[in-house]
Amino acid sequence: MTRPGAPTRLPDRTLSLRSARVKAARQLGKRAFRERARSFLAEGPQAVREALRQPGVVIELFVTGPGRARHRDLADQAVASGIAVHEVSGDVMAELAQTITPQGVLAICRFVDVPLSALLGGAPRLVAVLVSVRDPGNAGTVLRTADAAGADGVIFAAASVDPYNAKCVRSSAGSLFHLPVVAGPALTEVVAGLHAAGLQVLAADGSSGQVLDEAGGPDLASPTAWLFGNEAWGLPESLLELADGAVAVPIYGQAESLNLAAAAAVCLYASARHARGA
Repeated sequence: MTRPGAPTRLPDRTLSLRSARVKAARQLGKRAFRERARSFLAEGPQAVREALRQPGVVIELFVTGPGRARHRDLADQAVASGIAVHEVSGDVMAELAQTITPQGVLAICRFVDVPLSALLGGAPRLVAVLVSVRDPGNAGTVLRTADAAGADGVIFAAASVDPYNAKCVRSSAGSLFHLPVVAGPALTEVVAGLHAAGLQVLAADGSSGQVLDEAGGPDLASPTAWLFGNEAWGLPESLLELADGAVAVPIYGQAESLNLAAAAAVCLYASARHARGA
């Protein structure tokens, strides 16, 4: 019998690359397998910690010996919640984590996205919409920024990167588990739903003549959804026409433009600031 407060005891046998559990986990590196299993990998202590705070999200936990020593609280919490915890070697963790320097802890999690109707039914006041955003690092950073700005949700519209892409999950730094995420709806459906829910839809467009926070611009204190386009070509004219207006982030120096995630941060925080001031 384990005495109260004793360290978590994990299996003595270390799972190998040939283990069925490890093989199944490795397959989740591919989108088709993730969608089939409705599960994904969350790597690192921050992501795992936030996932464990959501009941029923974490399915299994993999740790290395050093990872167990550094993050024993996570293994203890998993065991206390009835979650299977498996010890693996550093080589196996490297295969699962898909990073140069794995942090020794990784979870298999259930999908957490919600239907568009669920997000809109919560009377959101600030929403970020990713339109054909392909870079997972940018997408994850926008998700993290939206969380920090107090947004009510993030929508990955059709043709955007998978929110469960490993790099996107890492870049979100746990924010994937904090706010509603909608995956895959068509942009026309998204815009119609946002309008029906009482939000104005603004497009972040560097070529717009309307500059953020200039006089005569949109009322940023009103419930707002921001459209953020592809990293390379932004939002095409056909999509800009769906929005209620287009707004450019001002460039005061000599930079040609802002990175997508940086521009999104400026826009989301401008809305958050005005809403709180109002």
